[in-house]
Amino acid sequence: MSVAEQPFDLPDFYLPYPARLNPHLTEARAHAKKWARDMGMLEGSGIWDEADLDAHGYALLCAYTHPDCDGPTLSLITDWYVWVFFFDDHFLEVFKRPGDLDGGKAYLDRLAAFMPMDLAAGMPEPSNPVEAGLADLWRRTCPSRSACWRERFSESTRNLLNESLWELANINAGRVANPVEYIEMRRKVGGAPWSAGLIEHAANAEVPARVAGARAMRVLRDAFADSVHLRNDLFSYQREVEDEGELSNGVLVLETFLGCSTQEAAEAVNDLLTSRMQQFEHTAVAELGPMFAEHGIDPLTAAEVLAYVKGLQDWQSGGHEWHLRSSRYMNERARAAAPLGMKSVVDVLGLKRLRGFTHVPYQRVGPSRIPELYVPFELRLSPHLDDSRRNAVAWCAEMGMLEAQPGVVGSAVWDAAKLVDYDLPLCAAGLHPDASPQELDLASHWLCWGTYGDDYFPVVFGRSRNLHAAKLTVDRFSAFMPVDGSAPPPPVGALERGLADLWARTAGPMPPHARAKLRRSVEGMCEGWLWELAGELAHHIPDPVDYIEMRRLTFGSEMTMSLARLRHATVIPEEFYRTGPMRALENAMMDCGLLVNDIFSYQKEIEFQGEVHNSILVVRNFFDCDYPRALAIVNDLLTSRMKEFQHIVADELPLLCAGFGLDAEARKELDGFVAELRNWIAGILNWHRECFRYDETSLRRHHRPPKFRLAGPTGLGTSAALLG
Repeated sequence: MSVAEQPFDLPDFYLPYPARLNPHLTEARAHAKKWARDMGMLEGSGIWDEADLDAHGYALLCAYTHPDCDGPTLSLITDWYVWVFFFDDHFLEVFKRPGDLDGGKAYLDRLAAFMPMDLAAGMPEPSNPVEAGLADLWRRTCPSRSACWRERFSESTRNLLNESLWELANINAGRVANPVEYIEMRRKVGGAPWSAGLIEHAANAEVPARVAGARAMRVLRDAFADSVHLRNDLFSYQREVEDEGELSNGVLVLETFLGCSTQEAAEAVNDLLTSRMQQFEHTAVAELGPMFAEHGIDPLTAAEVLAYVKGLQDWQSGGHEWHLRSSRYMNERARAAAPLGMKSVVDVLGLKRLRGFTHVPYQRVGPSRIPELYVPFELRLSPHLDDSRRNAVAWCAEMGMLEAQPGVVGSAVWDAAKLVDYDLPLCAAGLHPDASPQELDLASHWLCWGTYGDDYFPVVFGRSRNLHAAKLTVDRFSAFMPVDGSAPPPPVGALERGLADLWARTAGPMPPHARAKLRRSVEGMCEGWLWELAGELAHHIPDPVDYIEMRRLTFGSEMTMSLARLRHATVIPEEFYRTGPMRALENAMMDCGLLVNDIFSYQKEIEFQGEVHNSILVVRNFFDCDYPRALAIVNDLLTSRMKEFQHIVADELPLLCAGFGLDAEARKELDGFVAELRNWIAGILNWHRECFRYDETSLRRHHRPPKFRLAGPTGLGTSAALLG
């Protein structure tokens, strides 16, 4: 195909690491061809013949992406990639093109049986090349890997296979995902987490179980996955969108969401690809060392983790080199020599990252502009609101939140007047309109505690630039949330006193597993505070994807939603909540809540607090656009996420309920949970509109400079002793 026929010119890529080629390429290529034929993937399969396999160059892919492993290991890794690409093409021809959703589900359900945790358990007899290949590969790989690795790799393989149904469902519905939904789902459909598992095997460097879920490792894995997938989207747009009719391609997603040309969307995807690669670099440099220290990782284990990280890095550069050569992709333009202009130099060197460190804080931006927001749910308020307002002030005073903390400079962050202005019981009354007086008080007090902590950390620890003290504060919180019902230590300060009181009132009636879930959600929110504080100290506007994912924690979304879910845990099985549609349902609503908050709090955070964690600022930095354009993009994203929530409720949950065989009682409980999510966002929007926390008049009142009283006479007529 000629360059002129391409839908867009490939952009200039940020490529900081040179690609290297494994010397065992010829051995792996010969082995893969024989293996594919033995598994029935070539002549007679109806999918590939030998010429197809030769043209695709999977051995070359693996030789570039795993440059340092030995010959037998490279052959095994190559077989895995031959299998996964054959699966992708087989699923396309047999199920995607005909739109056979039921047949595709039955086909995918069977594949899990070919990945037993214990090989002695046996497997069914394979009935097609995909099953035969998976059975053979599982037997050859698992004996040398730990049980933890098997579980993680099996899960990523199931995600890779099962989420193909999401692609098929969107094709059938003619639906293009929104950008956040796409990034989340592409991590599963695209298979990069699966590739990360094979990198562990190839490098013989398993990630220790105790850090596999740590933020640094999660961000490295996710940034790697996003970079791999976005790069593939650029090269495969023509084949996927124009030939196969697929809708899950990042260029098409941004083209649709932004309403721009295909070329402009491709440039935006490349900018996001660069941002994700730089997020990977930032995390590797800034977060791995502290993670090793926190978890007590010994030098040998740390070396294994670093070998794994190096493997992720090798995959990026090697994967790009392979995309330049494979017949599967649009790559003629990338091979053509073109002069480098200023924009090209900026893209190739990744210089746009400098914008993220050059924001000038405390700029005049207000007042915040509030557009029409798409929240199509009825507001209901608890009739116990007025009593809860009075009780919240009394509780905060009792916990010590309305005064300076002993020995802590600058810790008088709240007073009674501010608390009344903030009106957090109004938010609780919308979130829980059917709550009893006691339940509404408890919900209000949780909101007070979380908001107080969110205000306290940047004021106290941000001004002192003491991230270590902030982390010690967060580390102590877990002791005040005992899962086993044991007594907590004596609290020090209002945060600990308030958390101990809330935990005793909330977790007391819960079973241990429910307490553990609630505790994890609170810990996640507090870890989010640390992430925000670290970003403020580094003066770093975050990457868009990292921002959305971490902001769900800092906004307290998971904590408040977990309280709603725990009310239904006795009827609805936990496995139901771990499914893709349910996670997507909750994430979409969380994002709606945080985007509403960012729209209202833009002036407060940017002009009065000098913060960098606001989606409007993140969008302004990423697209290099002005406030009105960034606000419009954020509002469009809010609308898209809300419509995604409605789509899942209307189209995906009924199928999910049928698949799980939920009875009438469980479906009623699920309907109640969905209704609570609708109440959640309606209550949040109403609170932002009606409280006195975000409007300019209130902001100026709340941020008046403190007054100091000179020592001397007090009483009537001594007001002159006050200095502003």
